[in-house]
Amino acid sequence: MVALEDLMRDEWGRLLALLVARFRRLDLAEDGLADAFEAAARTWPRDGVPANGPAWLLTAARRRVLDRLRSERVLARSMPLLEVEADLASRAQRVMADAGEPLTDERLRLVLLCAHPRLSREAAAALSLRLVLGVPTPDVARLFLQSTPTMAARLTRARKRLAGERFALPSARELTDRLGVAADVAYLAFTAGYAPTSGDDVVRGELAGEAVRLVRVLRDVLPAPGSAAGGRGAQDDGAGDDGAGDDGVAARELDALLALVLLQHSRRDARVRDGALVLLPDQDRSRWHQGEIAEALDLLTPLATAPPTPYLLQALVAAEHAIARTPDATAWDRILARYDELLTLTDTPVVRLNRAVAVAEVSGPHAGLDALTGVALPGHRLPALRAELLRRAGDPDGARRAYDAALALCGHGAERDHLRRRRAQLA
Repeated sequence: MVALEDLMRDEWGRLLALLVARFRRLDLAEDGLADAFEAAARTWPRDGVPANGPAWLLTAARRRVLDRLRSERVLARSMPLLEVEADLASRAQRVMADAGEPLTDERLRLVLLCAHPRLSREAAAALSLRLVLGVPTPDVARLFLQSTPTMAARLTRARKRLAGERFALPSARELTDRLGVAADVAYLAFTAGYAPTSGDDVVRGELAGEAVRLVRVLRDVLPAPGSAAGGRGAQDDGAGDDGAGDDGVAARELDALLALVLLQHSRRDARVRDGALVLLPDQDRSRWHQGEIAEALDLLTPLATAPPTPYLLQALVAAEHAIARTPDATAWDRILARYDELLTLTDTPVVRLNRAVAVAEVSGPHAGLDALTGVALPGHRLPALRAELLRRAGDPDGARRAYDAALALCGHGAERDHLRRRRAQLA
């Protein structure tokens, strides 16, 4: 049923974080919440959707966890560790908790748990996407360019590595490293929301917006450069802080990341027209959210002389699109220069794919096709770009074959419809 599917997508991470905070065991929390959703799938079609679905699910999950604890004969020992909350309905709707501690967001606590040093950075990011923000396993797999069975097995191994870990805040020394992983998680989650790779939604605005919120939380709780603990909050805007140390670098990178997601998120309404995908050159720029663009540009201005980092260079590319009044006014030469810099920092197939777009805009479609030589990237994006460039280069037969290859690999409804329309126009 649609209501339950929406709750699973929107509330899974919040409810799981509340259960982990209460019972201090990830395995029990995840199993109990899964049982609660299963019970809802059985009873809600018969009894109707409750007025407060998240509270119903949280209560049902709590009961199942308590039953499991009783069956394990450890309830008496576990009770002193539980955080007893009187009002579950209120708690289900609550975003912030434990106001007396430096880190206050419970989903952030769960991200930091998933960012444990026992896990690799990629495993931590994948597990956090699945547990904290409820991104489906197939979408997580696509984000990491892996098959769904491979990712499912990897997530299972990551859960086992965290078995028995306490739901506790890391020390100040560990905090900055874990926040770096959390930042990667937030951007991957934003990508899953802003440009989903499966389903029919052009944009999953709530997921993308949640990822933007998580980046803001990360900036707030990051220790000020040179301090041992405590958040930046209103006392430090992190604008271009040139202080030495990892904290200063992390602050600049989080500012750049927030600017990047704000610039991309500002275009969310213009990406959809009558349910169809609208690519950047065809978007109605009057529908872009100018307040978010202005905030992002304010964040980037002090970073103009900062050392280049991946998020900063990507944000500067997005800024070039944001300040161009028309597609023809886009400074593609500057965008290409940014991608050349980015390639020296992180030489990945995705960077090379995006750079080929800029090369084609600066030097023509044949140059763009040459830039794709040797690029190997799973999924439909590579053949889709090749099809567009072949189309511009005057090779309709080659473009048709490339569109067919892209369509065979595309699992996203709106993008598949777009590819079909572009292929049909070749005739």
